[in-house]
Amino acid sequence: MKNSKKALLCLLACALAVTGCKTQKEPAVADNAMLVRSTQTLDSLYAHYSAPGTCLLRENYPSDVEGYTATYLASEEQKNRPNLYSYLWPYSGTFSAVNALMEATKDNKKDFGNYQKLLDEKVLPGLAEYFDTRRMPKAYASYIKDAPLSDRFYDDNVWLGIDFTDVYLMTSQENYLQSAKLIWKFIESGMDDCLGGGIYWCEQKKESKNTCSNAPGSVFALKLFKATQDSSYFEKGKSLYEWTKATLQDTTDCLYFDNMRLDGEIGRAKFAYNSGQMMQSAALLYQLTGNGQYLKDAQAIAAACHNYFFMEFTPGQGEPFHMLKKGDVWFTAVMLRGFMELYQVDGNKVYLDSFARSLDYAWTHAREDNGLFNTDFTGKSRDNRKWLLTQAAMVEMYARLAVFANQSL
Repeated sequence: MKNSKKALLCLLACALAVTGCKTQKEPAVADNAMLVRSTQTLDSLYAHYSAPGTCLLRENYPSDVEGYTATYLASEEQKNRPNLYSYLWPYSGTFSAVNALMEATKDNKKDFGNYQKLLDEKVLPGLAEYFDTRRMPKAYASYIKDAPLSDRFYDDNVWLGIDFTDVYLMTSQENYLQSAKLIWKFIESGMDDCLGGGIYWCEQKKESKNTCSNAPGSVFALKLFKATQDSSYFEKGKSLYEWTKATLQDTTDCLYFDNMRLDGEIGRAKFAYNSGQMMQSAALLYQLTGNGQYLKDAQAIAAACHNYFFMEFTPGQGEPFHMLKKGDVWFTAVMLRGFMELYQVDGNKVYLDSFARSLDYAWTHAREDNGLFNTDFTGKSRDNRKWLLTQAAMVEMYARLAVFANQSL
């Protein structure tokens, strides 16, 4: 009875949140096409991924609970376990997506309030289902707390910490900041002197220190400094940036390798979000210190990302442009955060123009009739199954490009 009542209350909250935030009508900034696209994609996400009776979401559409394997997890047992709901990482993408929409509508009290309501009444109640209090420090686990214990990842929690800090900076509501500080305590528990510093990837398997935990760890700490003016956060953010640069940067092209194992072996894969987060950290450090070296670092990473993660593309009709390569779309969305941060300090529109051209093309060539996106923005290939995190990333990117469109007018 208790669980039934809980499910009913959650369902009512979700219905209220979605009804209050229905976005098929164009938002107040109706002349911003990117904002309209973001809101429509969010509607498509909730239409196709919602799990009835809960505030949780499915991992894929169409859903394939029995046949899906989550390859991004550390535990083989966990990877192969059938689950009704998405893992934390894909779910967390909706937090970033709604935050980005709040940022894009912050000058419109009604729209901003509706998205904050969606955050408080749907996104965060669903997120709470992943909050693990059985292990200390408290943190978010990779799967819901009613299931057997699942691994806890430092990078999963870092992304959430960044989102909580961002929404605090937009609203000044103390509950968001307290959630961010709680997450930071967990992140600090993943630091030690092995390899000279840095944050591990997985709490249960401390086998490597990854750029995906350290680069956004730096961004998280620097944002916490902005939020609190506590210099200890600044020092941690600066130290994590310096450790990651010294340990994991490929000095031949300024991009970042994926990880270093405790035996010193480097995982040499290069992913867009890793370099993008170091770009954002460098831009933040430049904002906070005025040290020109950080600006040079950020600009060098930006040029390298534009060269490596984009390709020259000529549409059937029209002029060639730099198109985003096919890859993990959420990695691309996180890279965009770095380009946006850099744009705030150097005003160079070239890279964001490439993003805008790519996302314009994707809207008409990579989007299905049901409003969901394929990962190939050129439209040459289709995905049989659409991942939740891909759709959340599209919401986020269109919202961020809406901010860029307003700033560049």
